[in-house]
Amino acid sequence: MADVVLSRDLARRFTNGETQISVEAGTMRALVRELETQFPGIGAVLGDGMAVAIDGQIFQDFFLEEVGPNSEVCFLPAIEGG
Repeated sequence: MADVVLSRDLARRFTNGETQISVEAGTMRALVRELETQFPGIGAVLGDGMAVAIDGQIFQDFFLEEVGPNSEVCFLPAIEGG
């Protein structure tokens, strides 16, 4: 199962304060879908304005990325250039 790390803000809003959650999924799309099933409303927030670090590598467009069974997935606010 992948370990998902959420910010404290997301954890307070959706997971009753839990910042680390284990999710079984093979892709980021499936992972977000599973999180949405467990925590209704979180999927829209994760898909809008978020970046993801999968095993330390940051992705802006992350939905097609693969997730390994021992991956660490961290959701981060997207960084904008300027």
